[in-house]
Amino acid sequence: MKDSFGREISYMRISVTDRCNLRCRYCMPEEGVENLGHDRILSFEDIARIVKASAALGITKYRLTGGEPLVRKGIVNLVEILAKIEGVEELAMTTNGTMLADKAEDLKRAGLQRVNISVDSLLYHKYEEITRGGDLDAVFEGVNAALKAGLTPLKLNVVVMEGFNDDEILNFVQLTLNHPIDVRFIELMPVGQAAKNNGYRYLSSEEIKKKLPALIPLDRQEGVAELYRYPEARGSIGFISPMSKLFCESCDKIRLTADGKLKPCLHTDEEIGLVDILKTNDDELLKETIRKSILRKGEKHCLNDGAKPVDREMNQIGG
Repeated sequence: MKDSFGREISYMRISVTDRCNLRCRYCMPEEGVENLGHDRILSFEDIARIVKASAALGITKYRLTGGEPLVRKGIVNLVEILAKIEGVEELAMTTNGTMLADKAEDLKRAGLQRVNISVDSLLYHKYEEITRGGDLDAVFEGVNAALKAGLTPLKLNVVVMEGFNDDEILNFVQLTLNHPIDVRFIELMPVGQAAKNNGYRYLSSEEIKKKLPALIPLDRQEGVAELYRYPEARGSIGFISPMSKLFCESCDKIRLTADGKLKPCLHTDEEIGLVDILKTNDDELLKETIRKSILRKGEKHCLNDGAKPVDREMNQIGG
């Protein structure tokens, strides 16, 4: 369906848990956050009802996120449930990849189509630093398992931070030359920990492009990503620029948090609760509430204009 500004809203990102097995420094505090517990997060039945109502409104693309979605017990069963819902045309997942090796085949068989793997460094000491102890070998195993299982096109999400991993840009680009891997460079956004003075500094997409003079622009755009490639490369390079190049006019998504709130925009604290409506067992009311939430989606976020950064940590939103 269209929102009040004429944008076709066809994409929902679903946080299935606020928990994560990593503690990425720009995502959550070192001590973690208070886990909601099973009684305060949406059940698989609740998620399925929300997806059915959303699909009836014309939302066709769904992405499972977290926290880390693979820590949610029974995640393969949820994928199987959602993949069978009428109107669900695309079902994907964003994961840190560290638990993917053992689940990739099962996820594919259940109906998951592709994965994005978040990895901000290809160097062991830097990856351990940014994740506070993550195992980079486990990520590489997850990448290989995803490719073998056919969870493709496989994308690597890289948040580029000046003075931390901007010297690795070419390392990531080289992955696209010989492997069917797409790399997405993402600007650091002031959400949760990233809005605090944590030493990680934003770098614009234009500054990244200056380091890659041989880029060839592609005559297509994928969602909000500007696409490029290197000559003869097997994969592509994309730039997602929420800060330097406002793409709100083409935004097609809404978000569902693990505790049952719809966020029309990642960059605001506005949320619409669905839990009480789910308790009524009134699916028409649920569908109408989702429709009204889409109509409340703002024209643009205002972070560039000095608006207050978002309070929730990224793991609680499912960015």
